Amino acid sequence: MISFVRIDDRMIHGQTVTRWAVEYPCDGIIAVNDAAASNPVLKSAYKSAAPDKKTFVWTMDHFKEKADTVLSSKTRYFLITKNPLDMAEILVDFGFVPDDVKTVIVGPCNDRPGAVKLGNNQSITQEEADALERISKAGYTVDFRLIPDKGIGSWDKFRGQFGY
Repeated sequence: MISFVRIDDRMIHGQTVTRWAVEYPCDGIIAVNDAAASNPVLKSAYKSAAPDKKTFVWTMDHFKEKADTVLSSKTRYFLITKNPLDMAEILVDFGFVPDDVKTVIVGPCNDRPGAVKLGNNQSITQEEADALERISKAGYTVDFRLIPDKGIGSWDKFRGQFGY
């Protein structure tokens, strides 16, 4: 089962494990990112960031193969992608419905060329905005929140900056 859905360009780190696991209990973490899953060094680093949790770093294809097993599991997993495009592929294109979770938390999204700064360490590109709009239209609340008690608002607050 999925207990929490997050987009975080750092994917798995101490904040994910310590702060968010208090708000949303979990037994494990599933990070979906082709580049990280295909790089043994990155994969190992992500797994070591959560030593007390079952941690998986999967390619998108592997996640799709395991999706039904994840949903039917009694283990509570965080589902994390590095970017909104991957999350839109999972939730919208693939049609993965994560149990009763209807909120997607957007965490750190680094400042970079072509990105619009929404808040501290939360910047998105037009392509990422398009993905967030698709997620929103699929019935999910998109909430920009680095940590549980520090949010800057929902997608509805920012969508106008991207032509929606």
